[in-house]
Amino acid sequence: MNKTLRRVLFASMIGSALEYYDFYVYSTASALVFNHLFFPRLSPVAGTLASFATLGVGFIARPFGGILFGHLGDKMGRKPILVITLILVGGGTTLIGLLPTYDQIGLWAPALLLVLRLAQGLGTGAEYGGAIIMAAEYAPTNHRGLFSSGPAMGVSVGNLLSFGSFALVEFVWKDQMLAWAWRLPFLVSIFVVLLGIYVRRRVSETPAFEAVSKKGHVKRVPLAAAFRESKRSLLIVIFTQMGQNGMAYMFGVFALSYVTTQLKVPRNDALMALLVADVIQIATIVAAAALSDKIGRRPVYMGAALFTAAIAFPFFWLLGSGSLALVYVGFALAFGVGYAGMLGTQPAFFAELFGPSTRFSGFATAREIGTLVGGAPVPFISVMLVTWMSGQPWGVCWYIIVLCLITTLTVYLSPETHRRDLNSETAAQLRPDAGQSANTPLATDLQSSKKLL
Repeated sequence: MNKTLRRVLFASMIGSALEYYDFYVYSTASALVFNHLFFPRLSPVAGTLASFATLGVGFIARPFGGILFGHLGDKMGRKPILVITLILVGGGTTLIGLLPTYDQIGLWAPALLLVLRLAQGLGTGAEYGGAIIMAAEYAPTNHRGLFSSGPAMGVSVGNLLSFGSFALVEFVWKDQMLAWAWRLPFLVSIFVVLLGIYVRRRVSETPAFEAVSKKGHVKRVPLAAAFRESKRSLLIVIFTQMGQNGMAYMFGVFALSYVTTQLKVPRNDALMALLVADVIQIATIVAAAALSDKIGRRPVYMGAALFTAAIAFPFFWLLGSGSLALVYVGFALAFGVGYAGMLGTQPAFFAELFGPSTRFSGFATAREIGTLVGGAPVPFISVMLVTWMSGQPWGVCWYIIVLCLITTLTVYLSPETHRRDLNSETAAQLRPDAGQSANTPLATDLQSSKKLL
């Protein structure tokens, strides 16, 4: 790998690592401490619901961030937008670490928390998609899945750092967690922001965007063009997100709250289980991405989604077993293998669904709509399901299965994309690969997707 590719890979990875560090620091805090700090007048269940509601508010801003920054990314280029989104996400996180609590300023505390959460969501709406596009548009064709998985690995690294930071704080300053120690994971974000800005400013614009710009093919309104030219691609991204993104918040947020509040697993033990799962997750992402370069995106994605659906009931049996070792196994299988298999396959698959002139707008907007529908409600709905079922998680199991089956069906009806030319606008039209006849399985699947999507 030459110097340019290494720099691009690191730039795309560090941005998504920061984004998801910031996002999961907030998610972890919402599961563990925000109900005490910002909603102390509510009951434990109501406080947890209110805390998760603030988590969901950020999702409202994400589609708007995808639309705004996706539009600018297709008009101005990938590079400047990725610097702006990095500042928004990281800056919001740092300021949350400086917020007064409810006991200090009353209702202003949750109000300011919501404002900063919205700012985070706005930046997040384009950060991950933009990082993937940068990686994919630089990637060698035969290894695009593996190279594009850099941002997905950044997600796991961000998760690892966020859970690790809270585990460290819990271990060293357990008695001071609610007093001040919860702020530390938020405040250290500023150092990663500065490093990320430095790295991204040193990366050149992607060859695909430069070619579009030189040819004068920049669209006046890229998102409108995406809706005209790539309707099916937009729908595929939205519904494929249901399982993958839903499971990010199912296992990384709700399950963490469930094992600590319902099952009374010590917080540090629960965080360590997630840390182990994150290490396994990185290996799974690499394996799934590399395999998708060999056999295609569809079979790997569907296999991971079906595995996650199959593990739903066993996951909660393992959590409720009373054995800490089996709690580790449960998180490793669900979060480290099932969810990670989808996450590792997704980046190249989504980038390949759009042509270069509408890729940022189409990718970012559709992904964030899918996240809003599939990911945002997961912690809240899951808590409600457990409450309605008197503390039992079986309704949540069926929720997992439904989300994963929606993803599986959508991917099944999608065309294979792993040999597409990312510099060609025909990628947006989802045509079969060159040299394949109209009777190939890919062409048959394409016709099915045209009818049903």
